[in-house]
Amino acid sequence: MRRPAFLLAAFAAAALALAPALADARPGGGASSGSRGSRTYSAPPATQTAPGTAVPMQRSATEPGRPSAPLGQPGYQRPFQPNPAGGFFSRSPFMAGLMGGLIGAGLGGLLFGHGLFGGFSGFASFLGLLLQIAVVALLVRFAIGWFRRRQAANGAQPAMAGIPGGLARQAQDGMGDDSRRAYGGGGGGGSGGQPIQLTPADFQAFEHALQTVNAAWSRQDEQGMRTVATPEMMQYFGNDLADLARRGWRNETRDTVLEKGDLAEAWREGARDYATVAMRFSQVDVTTRLSDGAVVEGDPNRRQTVTELWTFVRTQGGPWLLSAIQQTR
Repeated sequence: MRRPAFLLAAFAAAALALAPALADARPGGGASSGSRGSRTYSAPPATQTAPGTAVPMQRSATEPGRPSAPLGQPGYQRPFQPNPAGGFFSRSPFMAGLMGGLIGAGLGGLLFGHGLFGGFSGFASFLGLLLQIAVVALLVRFAIGWFRRRQAANGAQPAMAGIPGGLARQAQDGMGDDSRRAYGGGGGGGSGGQPIQLTPADFQAFEHALQTVNAAWSRQDEQGMRTVATPEMMQYFGNDLADLARRGWRNETRDTVLEKGDLAEAWREGARDYATVAMRFSQVDVTTRLSDGAVVEGDPNRRQTVTELWTFVRTQGGPWLLSAIQQTR
């Protein structure tokens, strides 16, 4: 094979495998991860901040149809889940194994003098094989996404009033004069559990967790994130940070400001309280190369706006801990 064709093939394969990781390097990997108790696979009610639907859980320790065990107690599952920030092939063990086989065959061809893609009857055949793989993978991802959306839709319930206007104003007053940081009213209903009321201190804890997670993420400080996140979420954060390090990258999400927030639902299950809030926040999100500090993605001088659903859990009145992050459509 001619050298230009080899370089083109290598560049195309690298772009296909790594492209999804660039835009999703912030905390949570741009995926829906974590647990929401018995409502893990039920869609949170829509709010003014997040009027669309939530992306169903893609990484979770909770089995469908079974609430997660209390944090730190027997029965709590530490799941093995591929990291979405690692690109498409890392999300699918089958695709990762298949690509590994292709690379192995190519290396074997080099060792035996047939060229990198000699075993595939030339460059055109190799590209045709990649195209077929991509089509099959897209069909599988479409089918899985359709099934999850249908499952979430079947489990979704209409939103119910959870915070009266007076409490919403109190929450706003308790969070400072900046009206962009105010939480509005939301829902308290849904499937499973008993609705509960929240206080301004609860909303302050949610905003504090948002800022703490992003600041500690930028410092690569897992201990700092552990103070406001469950063990399950820490596993995902740790995996995502390790993925970035293996690629020689570092992601920073600094100067995080909560622009608007809504309570989607708050409920109690046994000794645990849950609250899911829609948060729209702005921040500087930039990924750099560790070797020379060059910018890989993002703009260090430009803020980006993100809307996500964050779920928090507390046990027997203890501190709120981040237990899930969901993306919105």
